[in-house]
Formats: sequence, C-alpha cells, structure tokens
Amino acid sequence: MHTVVSDGTDTPSEVLAHVREAGIGLFSVTDHDAIKCGTVIPSLLRDGDPGFLPGVEFSCQDEEGKYHILGYGYDPAAASINDVVELGHSYRMNKVRGRLEFLEKEFGFTFPDEELKALFALDNPGKPHIGNLMVKYGYAQTKEQGIKEYINKVRFKSQYVRPEEAIRGILGAGGVPVLAHPSYGNGDQLILGDDMDHRVRRLMDFGLRGLEAFYSGFSEKLRREILGFAERYDLYVTAGSDYHGRNKLIELGDTGMTEDTPIPDGMRRFLEDVTFITASDAGV
Repeated sequence: MHTVVSDGTDTPSEVLAHVREAGIGLFSVTDHDAIKCGTVIPSLLRDGDPGFLPGVEFSCQDEEGKYHILGYGYDPAAASINDVVELGHSYRMNKVRGRLEFLEKEFGFTFPDEELKALFALDNPGKPHIGNLMVKYGYAQTKEQGIKEYINKVRFKSQYVRPEEAIRGILGAGGVPVLAHPSYGNGDQLILGDDMDHRVRRLMDFGLRGLEAFYSGFSEKLRREILGFAERYDLYVTAGSDYHGRNKLIELGDTGMTEDTPIPDGMRRFLEDVTFITASDAGV
C-alpha cells in the first residue's frame, strides 16, 4: 500500500481508517523509497487496531534490469536503511529536476514557481506528480498521457539504487527483503522460467529472503510459478495489493487471496518470524 508520502492519494491516517473499515487484521504501508510511515502509523494506532508492520518499496536497477525490493519489519531508526532512503531520495530529486528541464527544453512546458515549490516540498515527488501538473496546465489530457508521451522520453541510466544496496540496508535494519511482483520487469516485460530462476538466485546471493507471490495483478499461472520458486528455495511468501488510493484502480486488500486460499508454508513462517506493532507496543 502507498500513501501521499510516495505516489498514493491517501494520508497515513486515511489509509489506517480504510484498513479498519475493511477489517484487515495485519497490514503494512510500503511507500516508494520512503520509511516515514514506519514511524507515523504506530503513533496513530488505537487499542483494537490491526497489527502494523513497517514497510518500504525500493525502486532498484542494475545491469540486468529493474527490481522493486520490499523491506518488512525493519527498525525505522537504523542507519543502514536511512542511508538507502537518502541515496534514493537524492536520485529521485535529480530525476525530477532533469524531467522538468527536459519538458521545458523539448516542449516548452513550464510551471509557476509556487507549483514547483510545492512539488519539491513533497516527500517523494515523481512522474505522477509532474503528470498531474501537466494536466492542470493543459499540456496533457490525462496524467497517463503526460507520462507516456512526454515524461518517459527522457531516461536516467545510472541514477538508481542497486538491488544489493537496498537488500543490505534492509537486512542491516533487522528487516526482511522481499522481491515485489517478481514476474514484472521493465515496462511490459514478463519474466518467467529460467530467467526468473536466474533473477531469484542472483538476488538471494545478495540476501533476498522472500517473494511476493500474491499480488493484485497476477494471474493464477504467475502466482503458481512464484510459489514454486519460494518452495524450491525455502523463501518467505508475502501478499500485496499495490493499493494507491485514487491513483490506481486497485481495491484495498486485493491480493488475489480469498478465504479459501491455502496458506503457503512460506507465508506461515513469515508471519511467525516478523513482529507486528500494536497500539500497546507504540505506547498508545
């Protein structure tokens, strides 16, 4: 799940309210390249609220492709994970500046100073925020059009957190690194079979400990394949919806699991090995 701290539309308190309404028992907020909710959410918990697990989703890239590395159950005060956040944030801000410069140079798109000031004041500004500005000032009809036809025309090949950096930072903070939606690579790329096996084993060499096998965008075939890799390599299994509020047509809690879904052994072990935060733990 994502909040306004990254590219969602719900505030942390709104996400918590929706989780309460949905009757979800255990949850995590995994904002992109940000761990703010790891400290904010516990301060909002009340008696009877669901358990909360600090989360993050690092956007990574190296010579072999792109990866989204989830981190669960880390210590938000740990230096190792904060170092990765700072590194990713510096890259992100450089990209925002570069994209704005590109839009002005190539297409003549400019925005008022007060809009730019508000943009740079966000925790994690990115392509969706620039796309919304383009719609507001008539440069695109939709945010998606703005991103696809304009923003994506500029590339940043070297400014990415590497997967080993993210995994090392999560492990150093006592967290569990998990590969998000493993079958999806760059754009429409679908990673299967031997290619997936290579990717999983390579990330395991860095310290990867789990796979997100249940995901709102997965077919049953993809889900079975990821569960097979998790069983083969004795990895944890997690579930995520990728909820972004109004920014994506994904329902809160839609992970592809139902009440009849058998709980994989890797998920049982994950739930046993991580510690969820409750209101009493947070001192509320």
